[in-house]
Amino acid sequence: MPSFDIVSEIDKPELTNGLHQANKELATRFDFKGTDARVELSTDTLTVFADNDFQVRQAVDVLCEKLAKRKLDLSCLHYREIEEVGGAKAKQIIDLKEGIDSDLGRKLVKQIKDKKLKVQTAIQGDQLRVTGKKRDDLQQVMAFLREADVGIPLQFNNFRD
Repeated sequence: MPSFDIVSEIDKPELTNGLHQANKELATRFDFKGTDARVELSTDTLTVFADNDFQVRQAVDVLCEKLAKRKLDLSCLHYREIEEVGGAKAKQIIDLKEGIDSDLGRKLVKQIKDKKLKVQTAIQGDQLRVTGKKRDDLQQVMAFLREADVGIPLQFNNFRD
């Protein structure tokens, strides 16, 4: 039976490329001259450092511009409050949202079942598996989910015939 997986992933190489481009622009821009404005990546967070709140917001705008140019969906970013750090510095932590949590998974399963398509949907960890007898039914589910606003970027992979 044909099947595919619904996942929410961030393209890590594109994220690091966008991050490097943003850091490069922050180092060369005139309004950031002489400041310590930079963006750092840890396992599941981005940290934006600058001298004050305004520069943090500007650095976040530069970062978002570079990520959007690399075709990364910005809805996977969750912004925390800007914090004051000692020495008249500021930082903002941006969480990277990956995977489909159980609440959203149940909501998506319910929405797919409400469409009355002849498919079965199963939650498998942080992804959903959709199986059906016809390829057309699976493609209808994909089209429906592309149009639905779920709050996170969804990708469809592992399509099997």
